[in-house]
Amino acid sequence: MTYQPRSDFLRILEERGFIQDCTDYEGLDAKLLEGGAAGYIGFDATATSLHVGSLIQIMMLRWLQKTGGRPICLMGGGTTRIGDPSFKDDARPLLDDAQIAANMAGIRQVFDRYIAFGDGPTDAVMPDNDEWLSGLKYIEFLRDYGRHFSVNRMLSFDSVKLRLDREQNLSFLEFNYMLLQAYDFLELHRRHACVLQMGGSDQWGNIVNGVDLTRRVARAEVYGLTSPLLTTADGRKMGKTAQGAIWLNAEMLSPYEFWQFWRNTADADVGRFLKLYTELPMDEIGRLARLGGAEINEAKKTLANAVTTLAHGPEAAAAAEATARETFEQGGAGADLPTVTAPAEDAPVTQLLVRAGLAGSMKEAKRLIAEGGARVDDQPVADVAAIVSADRLREGPVKLSAGKKRHALVRAE
Repeated sequence: MTYQPRSDFLRILEERGFIQDCTDYEGLDAKLLEGGAAGYIGFDATATSLHVGSLIQIMMLRWLQKTGGRPICLMGGGTTRIGDPSFKDDARPLLDDAQIAANMAGIRQVFDRYIAFGDGPTDAVMPDNDEWLSGLKYIEFLRDYGRHFSVNRMLSFDSVKLRLDREQNLSFLEFNYMLLQAYDFLELHRRHACVLQMGGSDQWGNIVNGVDLTRRVARAEVYGLTSPLLTTADGRKMGKTAQGAIWLNAEMLSPYEFWQFWRNTADADVGRFLKLYTELPMDEIGRLARLGGAEINEAKKTLANAVTTLAHGPEAAAAAEATARETFEQGGAGADLPTVTAPAEDAPVTQLLVRAGLAGSMKEAKRLIAEGGARVDDQPVADVAAIVSADRLREGPVKLSAGKKRHALVRAE
């Protein structure tokens, strides 16, 4: 990019690798220089927590606030009832009102750790698009806003084309999602003077629609900005592992498991993740990214500590590091390891591995043992029929391991 931004927000985002596309880079930069610009990102309430895949967007809102802007964390209480079809193979299951409300409450807990809410000029707000969407009169809505959308253009967006090219069903309900997200931007401009919508690059089509609608109806200069969709060095989608999503709420994933996810970052990803997911100075990030050999592990610990501190607080990060040190470096069983209970009776190791979440099925547990990857109390398990005795369970926690990096404790009920 040849243009050099003058606003702190765009300068930071550019040097840290947050920016994929922008509808008007120079225009947005000038607006940000005026100070106090409000920008939003929408989050549908499909679960009681957000996961690491949403962390880039959360960090963008955090940087907006830290550089003098006003974050708007839009909850999709209305659009969650439909489901965003963008780059999805199938329609999303529809949730009832009670589940949506519970999910929004859980997501608010995540945001409270990253962003300051209140009534000040840069304090964040968290509106719910159900406030305006549920009261829409459909005929009037189509008349006033539907005429601003071209079906030809909507069909050209990659998020729709992929579904159609694969001959996968795209319901008219889902197709309406584009209109509703665009209308969100217009309403946020009216209610909160919002001038910027941000999101992942898979939202580009939806964001462009919102920018166009708001410019046409409100005759206002507004902007769209997207971040790249990240994959890890081995090609996996960020935030997804073989064991499931990396949730940001401690109730759904322990701080230790969260810390360990970042500690296990591939060498090739360390520098990039330090830029995106921490607030460490760029010169320090550069130094850490240049480390090689065994020293790169110190950079990974720094990454894990910094990200976990933001998500769960410094005490949780310190406890997770201490548990990891005891588990990996001293051969112990740290107190913060994921823990499950089992009846105080003889139990097959395969069954305990599944119970502890270290294997997804009995078949997977047997394969883990056959390949030499399972250990009980740090001792290899060679027999798929091996058991942990009732007496051993009564003695105290049993340490289970799957490979070198995944561990859990089993305690007697």
